[in-house]
Amino acid sequence: MREVSACAGAWDVNSILLLAGVRVLDLTTALSGPCGTQTLADMGADIIKVERPAGDDTRRWGPPFVGSEAAYFYAVNRNKRSIALDLKDEEDRQTLAGLVARSDVLVENFRPGVTARRGISYEEMRELNETLIYCSISGCGATLAPKAGYDQVVQATSGWMSLTGDETSGPMRTGCL
Repeated sequence: MREVSACAGAWDVNSILLLAGVRVLDLTTALSGPCGTQTLADMGADIIKVERPAGDDTRRWGPPFVGSEAAYFYAVNRNKRSIALDLKDEEDRQTLAGLVARSDVLVENFRPGVTARRGISYEEMRELNETLIYCSISGCGATLAPKAGYDQVVQATSGWMSLTGDETSGPMRTGCL
């Protein structure tokens, strides 16, 4: 039997953290943002998840639970650190400003208009850190009505739900495949 050897230039992906030294502020909830920043964390980035004082809503999205926390929360937030900030509070916004000044990337998925109302828009954050990469995720686009981009909202507004259910249940959300 021939020995299998590494290809030229091959490396052990588990020993190389391509984003080591990159700091990312994660102001996201639900799925798209937390999954994206988790991938960055898996690649070595230092992720600081900014949660509401009551905690991220997904901490309660169960069952199943791991202790008092939803397994869902753990599934999309591995390898992150967390801080609770009230972005309506001036002192907490100053704390965020300090984090922005020392970060490389900010990722948010608020509804359109929320960042401007909270004083954390792209323009305001770039004044604190001119090299900041600002990633804004929107399920319905930045210029459409300020709707949340949750899966069931997209299914309902697109008409997809009209293809499911029956006379008794009415339209139903399609599950994940």
